[in-house]
Amino acid sequence: MKNEVSIASIIFKNYSLSKKEIQFANDKFERIELKKGDILLNPNIYVDNQFYVLSGCLRSYFINSKGKDNTTQFAIKDWWISDYTSFFTSEKSVMSIECLQDAVIYKLSRNDMEILCSTMISVENFFRSKLEKAFAHFQKRIINYLSLSAKERYVKFITNYPEIEQRIKNYHIASYLGITNESLSRIRKSTS
Repeated sequence: MKNEVSIASIIFKNYSLSKKEIQFANDKFERIELKKGDILLNPNIYVDNQFYVLSGCLRSYFINSKGKDNTTQFAIKDWWISDYTSFFTSEKSVMSIECLQDAVIYKLSRNDMEILCSTMISVENFFRSKLEKAFAHFQKRIINYLSLSAKERYVKFITNYPEIEQRIKNYHIASYLGITNESLSRIRKSTS
């Protein structure tokens, strides 16, 4: 087994896989160690991989036409991250992925994901479930962004993700919420 840990047994922990299936799946993942500040992914490339976070914290973001940084996702232990539009459509990426804390991640290519899904129904179920949850999450995020005040979005963020708030800079939170740093400071003072 080329990986130091049985990453497949960690990722697919709630699914019944044989030892042979675990070993087969392990061989599809590549371990990557990142340092704080490393850029994992840049825009304007074709993305063929998604990344499972074993430890650390990452964020995906894009820079709009006015040069504003917009955070779209954070990823901590047991989460996945990529530029999924590029990953699933073969379009060039618009996202960057930055390491916010030293991290250990595992890369899985689209081709290897397809191989795993076609050979193991449990793995296919895992990825289908993951996609369903991600789709629901992103839809909720859009609805919240359109219907909640900045203060309400902040309270929801710290309630849902207390382990993220303490690991990242204020301007990353502001970028995720679609507000300025100054607005975030005012909101924090009013909720204290």
